[in-house]
Amino acid sequence: MFQVASHPTAFDLHSYAHAPRRPSVPSPSLVPAVQLPRTLARPPFAEVSRDAIAAAAPELADIPAEYIRTGLRSKANEMLAGISALSHMPGSMPRSRLPRSLNIPLKTTSSEPSHPTHVLAVTSSKNPSDMATLLPVHSLVLASYCAHLPRLPSSQQDPQSPTLHLPVLPLSLPSPAAFSVLLSFMYHHRLEAVLKALFPMPTGFLQSLSHDTVKAALASGPVLHQLSSYLCSSTSANPQTLTIHAAHVKELWQTMVALGLHDPELWDTIDLAWEVILGAFNLAAAQ
Repeated sequence: MFQVASHPTAFDLHSYAHAPRRPSVPSPSLVPAVQLPRTLARPPFAEVSRDAIAAAAPELADIPAEYIRTGLRSKANEMLAGISALSHMPGSMPRSRLPRSLNIPLKTTSSEPSHPTHVLAVTSSKNPSDMATLLPVHSLVLASYCAHLPRLPSSQQDPQSPTLHLPVLPLSLPSPAAFSVLLSFMYHHRLEAVLKALFPMPTGFLQSLSHDTVKAALASGPVLHQLSSYLCSSTSANPQTLTIHAAHVKELWQTMVALGLHDPELWDTIDLAWEVILGAFNLAAAQ
């Protein structure tokens, strides 16, 4: 099993779904003190493995990783279409019964998608469970983003076959739910999707969100206050609900650290999310 260590401090996280109901505000005497770090530290930069890239795509062995990541963005739709072309792909499986590989039938498509190369069976390193989340992936995507993952074994496919033969690789991470968010980012590089997965944000702010928008928000006290006020209001200033949202951010950070995912745009987005969370807690405490 591939295993990457979690950060020593952790929240329990059960779901990334936003609760539809508006929670009631508990009595101040029943609200426990919430202590959060002022910042979420970024680990030292680590370059991705050239060996892992060469194993995934030998023709790109000498190409800088940044160029590979940029090139992959233009192929995101192809790769996502390849994942969608999988028929009868199980979403989870008991860890004790994981096979070495899966044979997955392919749907008939009019386009030529780029099919995945492996299936990751992701479990939590903090809350061991018998169930593993199964996620089809492209090895080059992981190799070009994740410095702490080892090279993935070879995956040979017959282009004429109606099925894919995908190796199944167990992977232990701080949060499978957070990994799903990060994996989506590695494909489509959408910062607004990352923020939407963490907690409620104003629709107007998320529209056409860019790295420049994120950096401008981090540098603007009024914008940070507006975003924190929105989050505080959407949770009815409930500290327990805010703690759940803080857990979402912290689990994402822990999983990024574990993977060795050093994307500056993503790190700045995590910084913004944490500032908004801290501001919302301060506003809730003042009510």
